[in-house]
Amino acid sequence: MPLTREQLREQLRRREIAPVYVLYGAETYLRDIAAKTIAELSFGKDDFRDFNDDVFSLNTPDNIKNALAAADQLPMMAQRRVVKITEVRVTASANKDSLKEDQFDAIAAYLANPSPNSVVIFVADELNRSRKVGKLLSEKSVSVDFTPLEDAELVKWANSKLDEFGTQMDDRTLRHLIAMIGPDVRRLTIEIGKLSTAALPDKVINIDLVDSLVANVREIPNFDLTDNLVAGNKAKALKILSKILNDGAEPLMLLGLLSYNYRRLLMVKDMMERGVDRSEVSRVMKLRYNDQEAFLAAARRASLDQLKKAVVALAETDLAIKSSIGGPGPKGSRLQLEMLVCKLAA
Repeated sequence: MPLTREQLREQLRRREIAPVYVLYGAETYLRDIAAKTIAELSFGKDDFRDFNDDVFSLNTPDNIKNALAAADQLPMMAQRRVVKITEVRVTASANKDSLKEDQFDAIAAYLANPSPNSVVIFVADELNRSRKVGKLLSEKSVSVDFTPLEDAELVKWANSKLDEFGTQMDDRTLRHLIAMIGPDVRRLTIEIGKLSTAALPDKVINIDLVDSLVANVREIPNFDLTDNLVAGNKAKALKILSKILNDGAEPLMLLGLLSYNYRRLLMVKDMMERGVDRSEVSRVMKLRYNDQEAFLAAARRASLDQLKKAVVALAETDLAIKSSIGGPGPKGSRLQLEMLVCKLAA
């Protein structure tokens, strides 16, 4: 039975434990937290967990048989036995599978009549549900797809972590941080911890601290938009903007990413005009080798005046979205971004 992350969370809050779970998806950090939480809630306070908590990696051949055999055993001095099965892979092509088609019957037999005394947790690195084994696992268990969080969900998660650390970060800085990191909850959590330590004793994280300590991993994947804006490719820029927004990006997050890119382009252009060597520009701007050419080429195409005007236009759009000029909500924000793209690519 497929569930959403929220539905799983509600079930676990009610301490409703199913006999079999399949946890999969790209957001591995939340997936692993869910597996740990299910295991912890499966045991009572006085249970002997060490005797009843087993982990079987499918990187070991035929370990699925050992895992299912363990699940059929009665727990020892505990209300349940927990069997976690890791490194589960059911891929589009069978050559990388860790669950094989010839193991289908054994898995199907267990799922048809799971032990009431065990909790089996399949932790899948890949689960192709069009394959026979993948379809069986997703339909005959409580299955949860841990898709990447959207920007609004990342903001909520980040704020919860900031509260835990007792650290403050304003909305602009938080949007900037998320724009740099992207939908990686594990890294976002690590970076907030690192920034919170660096922010002592004031416990205030500002944008300069973020820029000095956090490497930007999202800049170049979404750099196509900035690149086409600088090149004046209005039609292509609008098409890229539409795709990014349709994929769930929050307008203010995207605006923060554009602002970050343009500020860096302005800095690069200034260094170029002062005759700074390319290697020194790359070092100062912390450009990875594979990203250098695209970024430096964009800076060469733009003029200082063009980049300065773009930074002003970005700030004006930020104000327009926050004050709902052009209409409130996602439609108004989208309109402002479309107008911005037309202006920057003119």
